[in-house]
Amino acid sequence: MNISIIIPTLNAEKDLKNNLLTLNKYNQLTNYEVIVVDSQSTDNTVKIAKEQNYKVIEINRKDFNHGGTRNLAATYANGDILVYLTQDIIIYEDQSIHKLIQPLLENENIGLSYGRQLPHENAGFFGSMARLFNYDENSLIKNQSNSKELGIKTVFCSNSFAAYRKSTLEQVGGFPKNVILGEDSYVAGKMILKGSAIYYCAEAKVRHSHDYNLISEFKRNFDIGVFHTHEKWILESFNGAEGEGVKFVIKEINYLIKNKKIHLIPISFLRNASKYLGYKLGRNEKYLNGSFKKKISMYNGYWQES
Repeated sequence: MNISIIIPTLNAEKDLKNNLLTLNKYNQLTNYEVIVVDSQSTDNTVKIAKEQNYKVIEINRKDFNHGGTRNLAATYANGDILVYLTQDIIIYEDQSIHKLIQPLLENENIGLSYGRQLPHENAGFFGSMARLFNYDENSLIKNQSNSKELGIKTVFCSNSFAAYRKSTLEQVGGFPKNVILGEDSYVAGKMILKGSAIYYCAEAKVRHSHDYNLISEFKRNFDIGVFHTHEKWILESFNGAEGEGVKFVIKEINYLIKNKKIHLIPISFLRNASKYLGYKLGRNEKYLNGSFKKKISMYNGYWQES
């Protein structure tokens, strides 16, 4: 099968350089192409991509959308499998992408495979904890048979490091064209409801984490609340999200105690209270005025489009 590796970029010069060696080594393993979709970078992102003979699609920065931009890239892709990366990941080893696509090659019913994200080596405690909670060391196939047990985690995945069977992606209509975030979970849910499976491949690894502060945590969870409000079918089909939030709080407190970081417990409560408040506001965003929503969102462009 042909592979297309798709990377949306904005001022990604440093990030591309971090992964060039691994991407070029991957060429020894399989037939692939790299497609960069650039949103008017002001550094050398486009120059570097062209020097590597990557396909470059240049778009206006205001036209970027998490779902629509990835759909655009797919129309330029020759691959039967589409590997989506975000620019800020660091590929863990030469075999990471090869391992990621293996489940799609071995099982025709799998429409999507996503890999394990390890925290960056310099990640803070809370950024690391988020990765430990969401990315277990054991691989897992997720489908209708275990969706009740997994709940909202059934559709959890990440386009920071994910591979899609192009034909299955097309069968569910591609990515949603205008979502604030969660285009990956949207597609995962559609695939599972249509009888396909998604696969968490713990053997395929990248480094990727964020050290969000209180305000950023609030804004991101506001956006998650907006997404769940606009895509009610996800919560209706795969149970609510707040139960996972409670599990995370408990696991984080236990982890703090185990690692003798009890002094961070008050900060943990503040961070999780910020997340909860942001999420609840997002779930009730119809009562907020437009300018306020734009201020408390991480993705201002969404509110210009809405």
